[in-house]
Amino acid sequence: MAAFAVEDALLKAASTTLPVGEILILFGLGGALVFAVIALLGRDPLFPAAVLSRPMRIRAVFEITGRLFYVLAIALTPLSAATVILQATPLVVVAGAALVFGETVGWRRWGAIIVGLIGVIIVVQPGADGFSALSIFAILGMLGFAGRDLASRAAPKSLSTTILGLYGFLAVAVAGAMFSLWQAKPFVWLDWRTTIYMLAAIFTGAGAYACLMKAMRTGEVSAVTPFRYTRLLFGIALGVMLFDEALSGAMIFGSGLIVLSGLFILWRAKQTP
Repeated sequence: MAAFAVEDALLKAASTTLPVGEILILFGLGGALVFAVIALLGRDPLFPAAVLSRPMRIRAVFEITGRLFYVLAIALTPLSAATVILQATPLVVVAGAALVFGETVGWRRWGAIIVGLIGVIIVVQPGADGFSALSIFAILGMLGFAGRDLASRAAPKSLSTTILGLYGFLAVAVAGAMFSLWQAKPFVWLDWRTTIYMLAAIFTGAGAYACLMKAMRTGEVSAVTPFRYTRLLFGIALGVMLFDEALSGAMIFGSGLIVLSGLFILWRAKQTP
C-alpha cells in the first residue's frame, strides 16, 4: 500500500506535462515488460490458454475501468481526496466476496461497510459548495479496482502472480490507447524529469501490484482487504507534503469513519461472524 501511494504521487507529478492517455500507455507497457522479463526468467509461459478464461476477461474489463478513471482522478483532483475515496475498495470487495464467493459476512460487518460508505459520501460532499464532479472519476476507479480484485480471486490457479501482473499492465496500456483515441491529444516528448517519474512509477507499481495479487490470491478476501486502508495514510501524507494539499474537516471525519470501519471488519474477520 505504501508503494501504491508512491506510485500515485509519481503519476500525478508526471501528469503536469504528459496527457493521461500517454501516461497510461507508458505505465502499462513498462509494467508489462517488467513482468514479462520476470516470467521468462521463471520459465512461465507468456501466453497460457487460461488467460482467455471468463474470469480473466472480466478482470481485464475491470482493470481498464479502474486504472483509467483513477489516473484521471489523481491527475485532476487532489491526491489526498482521491486516495480517501479509493479506500472504499475494501468495503466493496468484502461485500462482493459475500455475494459472489459465498464468504460469511455477518450483520456487524455489513453495518461497518455501510458506515464506511457513509464516510466516502462525507468526503465527496455531494450537493455541497465544494463538491467536484471530478470526484466521480475516483469512485468509478474504486469500483473498477474492487471488481478486478474479486476477479483475481476467481482467476485460474494455474496462472501465476507474474502472469496476472503482465496482463493487468497490458490492460492499462489498452485503457491508455482507448482514452488517447477519444481525447485526440498529441503525445509529448519526455524530458529527463518526467522520464525519472515514469520509470520510478513503473518499478514501484510493479512491485506493489505483485504484492497485492499475491495477498488477494492466498488469503481470505475479507481478512486481507482491510490492510488496504493503510494506503490512505500514505496518500494523504504525500498529498500534503508534496502537493501542498489542505485537509478539510469533512475529509478528516470521513476518513476516520472509513478507517474505523476497516479496522472493525479486520477484527470481526477473526471472530465468529
